[in-house]
Amino acid sequence: MSLPIRLLCSLLCAGVSFSLFAEKNDSISYRPNFHSTLRPRMELSTEDNEFRFQLRNARVSMDGQISSSIDYFIQVDACDRGTMKFLDGWARIKVADGLKFQAGQFRMPFAVDPFRGPHNYVFSNRSFIGKQIFNWRAVGAKVSYTLPRVPLTLEAGVFNPKSISDHTPWNKTAAFASKALYKAGDFTFAAGYASIKPTDTRMNALDGCITWKTGRWTTEAEYLYTHYAHNRFKASHAYNAYTTYAMPIKAGIFNRLSFQGRFDGITAHSSGNFNEEGQLEVNNPARNRITVGTTISYIRTKSMYLDIRADYEKYFYHSGVAVTPEMGDKLVLEMVLRF
Repeated sequence: MSLPIRLLCSLLCAGVSFSLFAEKNDSISYRPNFHSTLRPRMELSTEDNEFRFQLRNARVSMDGQISSSIDYFIQVDACDRGTMKFLDGWARIKVADGLKFQAGQFRMPFAVDPFRGPHNYVFSNRSFIGKQIFNWRAVGAKVSYTLPRVPLTLEAGVFNPKSISDHTPWNKTAAFASKALYKAGDFTFAAGYASIKPTDTRMNALDGCITWKTGRWTTEAEYLYTHYAHNRFKASHAYNAYTTYAMPIKAGIFNRLSFQGRFDGITAHSSGNFNEEGQLEVNNPARNRITVGTTISYIRTKSMYLDIRADYEKYFYHSGVAVTPEMGDKLVLEMVLRF
């Protein structure tokens, strides 16, 4: 049995023992919280004037605690562009102060933009890092620890290497992910390492991110490096930088107006599949993008609000790439209702 698996098994046993002891002095309260995000939109391809309407998300989640040391989370997309998807289902045990053990299906602890949900996207469409490069949920377990007197959180987990759509295969290899998050004043620093093997080739990734938030301004820059085992494909680079400015307004029911700008890009990236010639397929060609947008909002509480967003995306491809409406310049008009 490998060291990561032995460590997770030990923590699970410790967590169960701690929780059974804690229950003797803990009043159990079963009060689930329900939330939902609705995200209808219209996209217009500005190059060929084609358009489409979508219900991009009709996401429903439930979370709660059955004691001070045990909590859970379940999340389903009832409609993701017409398809239902089960996203998250996990249980978590507080082993000790700052130390938690979590098992189930959830996002691997790695990177920053991929962790954002539809209700807190800054733009209508996610960055290349968040969507094309490391949009990974997996089935497994992780440990997280927050230091008592230092604003530092560490996470590490081990997972099945294959798709979340099938939990039955037996595996001889695993996927790993880890993340460190440190806060210092108005800055948040994040770093992570992940090793995945979703198809034929193992891919190792490094990520770093800096976020600065003060007053009405938020600025963030993230970089992700992907290396393919045995140099089967040239290393891939992805980057994302954005800034947003938000100000209070009084315009009917709306009470906030914000403006956003983003520059992101990727070099040629493969998800690990081989083509008929025995070469790794390029699933994402090299490209850059500039996005500008504005959002007007009605904010009632932190978890109950309405955003109406307009974004324009301008793409820059290298020569020889056939650009489809999905991949080309577009205008996106979107409504986000969170409750």
